[in-house]
Amino acid sequence: MPAVTVDDILVLPRVSDPDRAVAKDRPVLAVTTAPSAYEGEGFPVRRAFAGVELRALDPFIHMDQMGEVDYAPGEPKGTSWHPHRGFETVTYIIDGTFRHQDSNGGGGLITNGDTQWMTAGGGILHIEEPPEELVISGGLFHGFQLWVNLPSKLKMTAPRYQDIRAGQVALLSSPDGGALLRVIAGEVDGHGGPGTTHTPISLLHATLQPGAQVRLPWRADFNALGYVLAGSGTVGAGDDRRPVRTGQLAVFGAGDVLTFAASNKADGPSEGLDILVLGGEPIREPVAAYGPFVMNTRAELVKAFEDYQAGRLGSIPAQRTEIPTEPHPGHDVL
Repeated sequence: MPAVTVDDILVLPRVSDPDRAVAKDRPVLAVTTAPSAYEGEGFPVRRAFAGVELRALDPFIHMDQMGEVDYAPGEPKGTSWHPHRGFETVTYIIDGTFRHQDSNGGGGLITNGDTQWMTAGGGILHIEEPPEELVISGGLFHGFQLWVNLPSKLKMTAPRYQDIRAGQVALLSSPDGGALLRVIAGEVDGHGGPGTTHTPISLLHATLQPGAQVRLPWRADFNALGYVLAGSGTVGAGDDRRPVRTGQLAVFGAGDVLTFAASNKADGPSEGLDILVLGGEPIREPVAAYGPFVMNTRAELVKAFEDYQAGRLGSIPAQRTEIPTEPHPGHDVL
């Protein structure tokens, strides 16, 4: 980690250092630790948003850190075919390879810094699995999947697929060159990423060298979260600083600036701090979520199940699709 780097960070565009006399630092409201679990056919994940109230996450619903795991030959696992409706899935692979295929014709391999953005909208079936050669050889695998909610007016929008290659992300530097920022979607300080979103959000992966600090300008109308992928450091500024480490999520309050700092010494195998920074414009609508569906009401959930069972969410030739009989962890009706 990480997959996307540069030889000379100082040649990159730099984010501005917000005026401390004018810009307000966002306070840290909470730091939570993600519990471990298993997803799909049995690959290990950390449930990044576990224990955090939905209103603090809005417009996000769910996020899994997948790995980091070094598979032995024959161990890599994925998911079976399954449906989605009412939201978008964002799959970002830092190390390793994953194959996506869906009933709308989208799909392909993602590896080493690639992102696949799938808008389920009114309904889609898809599968995510390691390619056969990775199953045979084993190897390092690490990434995450984020669920981005859609407002009621877009719940039934047409499905859409975006394939974002590692070389397309916007690369930025902190003012002193101590942090590399990869903007995947939305924008940071006027620098836009390649991902096209229905719900206004910003998503970036930051790598801070040991002892480095970065102050990120952040839209005041967006919420803000920071999830530590690797390493250790602090979040927040001044008396509000809180220590964080791998597998922890920081939830920020209102303001204009997000502050992150890496520890002076490496924490385990990771040098510095790798953190996923995300935020968006809250939708502020009721959420009814069960298994693979995220809607606004129970009645819409029932309709989603009926439509799936009737084959209206797509079909896979010569495949039998199994729908979960239990809710996805953390996705009871809300």
